[in-house]
Amino acid sequence: MSNYPDGYQGPTNKSAGVEMPLSEYEQRVLEQMERELTSDDPRLATTMKSTTPRSSVRYVIAGIGLVVGLLALVLGAAQSVPWVGVIGFIVMFAAVAYAFAQPKKAASGPQGIVSDSGEVRKPGASGSSKRSTGRPTKPSKGSGSFMQRLEERWERRSRGDGTD
Repeated sequence: MSNYPDGYQGPTNKSAGVEMPLSEYEQRVLEQMERELTSDDPRLATTMKSTTPRSSVRYVIAGIGLVVGLLALVLGAAQSVPWVGVIGFIVMFAAVAYAFAQPKKAASGPQGIVSDSGEVRKPGASGSSKRSTGRPTKPSKGSGSFMQRLEERWERRSRGDGTD
């Protein structure tokens, strides 16, 4: 008879290649922690769930760039040509930045605005409705001189029409 609850087999040797299963209680606690993490910080949860390994090709390209940049840096220093060394340093920096940068993902999330008919329009496309603030529209810069606009505002205020 086992002293462990719910069919738990007890600890096993992980280094021997044997996995240690979680008990039902531990699984429930783990699931509850995952739900709380997702509700508290969805962005962190999404980041933690993304397990996209970086391509080895990315590291090979970065390694080649690093070697080329280092060569240019050394040659620039040896030949007393500072601009070659600076270019080499820039190439090295760009290679390391490329290696550690996140690969671009396909667009996700909202892709447009869904109309009542079910048609999806891109934001800012023609025919998109802009929210009205209830205020009269401002005259454009070219619609009269500065003094004319000041006079119009003064007249509106004196009549009590506007809150400008």
